[in-house]
Amino acid sequence: MIKSYGSNFIKARKEKTVLKKTIVLKLITCLIILGLLYACNPFANRKGSPTEVVATQSPVVPATDMPTEAPSSENPKPPTEVQTDLESASAYGPTDFPSDVNPLTGKKVSNPELLDRRPLAVKVQIFPRGQRPAWGVSLADIVYDYYQNNGLTRLHTVFYEQDSETVGPIRSARLPDIPLINMYKSIFAFGSAESRTIDRLYNQDFADRLIMEGYDSCPPMCRVDPNGFNYLVTNTAELSAYASSQGIDNTRQNLDGMSFNQIAPTGGQLATQLSVRVSISAYSRWDYNATNGKYLRFQDTVEAYDQASEGYEAFTDRLTDQQVSADNVVVLLATYNYAFGTKPGTGEVINIKLTESGKAYAFREGQVFEVKWQNPTSDDLLTLINPDGSLYPFKPGNTWFHIIGQSSKVGNLEDGIWRFEMLIP
Repeated sequence: MIKSYGSNFIKARKEKTVLKKTIVLKLITCLIILGLLYACNPFANRKGSPTEVVATQSPVVPATDMPTEAPSSENPKPPTEVQTDLESASAYGPTDFPSDVNPLTGKKVSNPELLDRRPLAVKVQIFPRGQRPAWGVSLADIVYDYYQNNGLTRLHTVFYEQDSETVGPIRSARLPDIPLINMYKSIFAFGSAESRTIDRLYNQDFADRLIMEGYDSCPPMCRVDPNGFNYLVTNTAELSAYASSQGIDNTRQNLDGMSFNQIAPTGGQLATQLSVRVSISAYSRWDYNATNGKYLRFQDTVEAYDQASEGYEAFTDRLTDQQVSADNVVVLLATYNYAFGTKPGTGEVINIKLTESGKAYAFREGQVFEVKWQNPTSDDLLTLINPDGSLYPFKPGNTWFHIIGQSSKVGNLEDGIWRFEMLIP
């Protein structure tokens, strides 16, 4: 018994010794492998962990209306290149616009040849209510909405970087169209006008750029729905081609003046909604949509004798079947007066003094900025000036201007809710 136990003990000690040698050999082997891996590691001589390499790729774009994207692992660019590209893509004007950048929107265009012509202005009606919606207004670069007479407003639409196959209903011109045609050096399409306004229009230097409906004006201006409302409409591409065929100078013009920057200025106030009341019949509202960074337009639906009785519905474009939106909405306070000795009421003829300066409220990206508008001479574009004298930067995109009287009421009803009530002068 004792002999057997001793033999087993000696045998166990030998097996334990062999096991220890095996473990030692495996440990030595592992250390050798780790040493080789460390020598081949590309991060062995750098501070920090390999995950810090992400910082050398394109930085995350700050929160603007551009989407934030995760850095790509393919062909990363140095941060300086990204910053340079961002700056060049976000800021243009007021002069030296590249040939493929629209000086009326501050955006690069897919077809720069469209900029090798004059802007096209079309007078569009939004009253009576039963004949809405209008065609093509959402495709305009610039739109002016102003009081014309009898409690109603009408639109002066300016197309440049893109064409619209249908714009209308086209209606008659008014005296305030004159300074706007001068500003944008445009070709102007309209239905007609009262006799004194016609005389004033055709005594301007731009008289050869006026296209009024006549017996031979179709195309580019033609009637649709002849058995119904008999609307007058146009196609902007055809309108531009027609102007050239008539010998009108339709070459690219100097449209310097506006300044654009993707980054909003500082010092704005909250502005998620604004409404502009012109009369019991004509009033509109813009609501800010934070999802797309645009203001959405709503229009009157009923006669409203006070704010409480106002009714609104989405203001849509019959061509696109989409609600009209704007990157910039600007409310201008300007001097209204009655032309040709007319008085308020039936027969009134309205004029607006737009070759001066005045207060303005510029809305972009959910903020409002109190600025000054100016237009020193008839050939200058209307621009906005910050309180410090610098040019106010529009957000790249389309702009809608409301022109109301200089004595109009302006109110910030509550945080972010602004209201303007039209008064003359």
